[in-house]
Amino acid sequence: MSINRPLPKPEVKPANPRFSSGPTSKRPGWSLDELDTESLGRSHRAKQPKARLKKVIDDSKRILGIPEDYLVAIVPASDTGAFEMAMWTMLGARGVDVLSWESFGEGWATDIKSQLKLDDTRFINAPYGDLPDLNSTDAASRDVIFTWNGTTSGVCVSDADWISADREGLTFCDATSAVFAMEVDWPKLDVVTWSWQKVLGGEAGHGMLALSPRAVERLETYTPAWPLPKIFRLAKKGKVGLDLFAGSTINTPSMLAVEDQLNALAWAESIGGLTALIGRSQANLAAIKTWVDKRDWIEFLATDPATISSTSICLRIVDEWFSVQEEDAQRSLIKSLVNNLESEGVALDISGYRDAPPGLRIWGGGTIEVSDIEALLPWLDWAYDEIRG
Repeated sequence: MSINRPLPKPEVKPANPRFSSGPTSKRPGWSLDELDTESLGRSHRAKQPKARLKKVIDDSKRILGIPEDYLVAIVPASDTGAFEMAMWTMLGARGVDVLSWESFGEGWATDIKSQLKLDDTRFINAPYGDLPDLNSTDAASRDVIFTWNGTTSGVCVSDADWISADREGLTFCDATSAVFAMEVDWPKLDVVTWSWQKVLGGEAGHGMLALSPRAVERLETYTPAWPLPKIFRLAKKGKVGLDLFAGSTINTPSMLAVEDQLNALAWAESIGGLTALIGRSQANLAAIKTWVDKRDWIEFLATDPATISSTSICLRIVDEWFSVQEEDAQRSLIKSLVNNLESEGVALDISGYRDAPPGLRIWGGGTIEVSDIEALLPWLDWAYDEIRG
C-alpha cells in the first residue's frame, strides 16, 4: 500500500511508548510498590536473601522447562558476563565453529579470535538479514558458538535440528532475547545464557548461566591454558562449586533487582507461563507482519520469513528515494523519524542498532501489549511521511 499524502497525525497513541530492545519495557501494570523489600539492606549471604536468589533460579527453570539435571546460576555482568565466563572457562578443549550474523555474534567471534586466540577455529558468517548455513557446522564433534536470536538483526534460528543429539562437542547458545519468548530446544544446548533486562523487562547487570551435565563434565575435566579472573571461576580443584547454583553468587547482587525479577517471573506464571509469553510475542509480530504486508515502503530486515524474530523486530525502508541515499543520509533520516515519534510521546528507543543497516527495531516481547503495537503502526506511516517531505 502506498501512502496518500499528507497524512494527519493518528488520534490514538500507545498507552506504553517503551519499545526498547534492552532494557525492555516492564510488564503491564508493573509498580515499584509491588516489590518485596524484606531482603533489601541485608547481606546476600544471609538465609532469607539467599533463598530469594535461589527462587529466581528455581522459578526460571520451571517456567522455561529447563531439564532437571541442568545447573542454573546467577552470574555478574548480564548476558555478556555469562557468555564470556562460559567461553573463557570451557573453550579450547576441542575445535570450535563460530556462527555469527549480527553484532553480538560478531563480538563473540572477535573475542575468540583476538583474545582467546584459539588455533582450531572456523568462522561461519552471514550478513545482516540472513542466517549462515547452519548445516555447515560440525555440531557432532566440535564446539559450536551461536545466538538463538540475533538481537541487532531480527534474525533467529527456527529450530535446533541441525545440532546432533549425540554430539561430542558442546553447544554454546546466547539466548538472551529468545528465552521467555521462543521455544528453545534445551536438550540440544549445553551452555545457555540470558539476562534479566531482556524478555521479562528486568533490571540490568545480572546474567543467567545454564549448564548441561556435559558442560559440567567439561568444567571438571578441562583446565584452560590461560589464567582466569575470580569473576570467571566456576570450578575449583576439578569440581564445580555447587553453591553457585543454589543461590550463592560470585559478586554482590542487587537485591532490589532480584525482587524485580521475582515479580516478573510471578507475573509470567500468572498469565499462563511460557506458552502465554510466546503467544503474546507472536501476536505482536503478527500485527507488524499484517501492517508490513500492506505497505510497499518497508520490509523486515530478515530475508527469510521463517527466521523473523518475534522479539527484536527489525525493519528497513525500501522505497527507492531512500535506498539511493548514502548511508549517512539514511541514518540521518531514520534519526529524524525516530525523534518525531519520541517528541510525540509515541515511541521510545526504536532506532536500529548502531552497527546494523539503517532502520527501525521494535521490541515485541511478551511484556509489550499488542494494543500498543497496533496503536504505534499508524504513527510509523505518519513519521515516514514526515521525513519523505
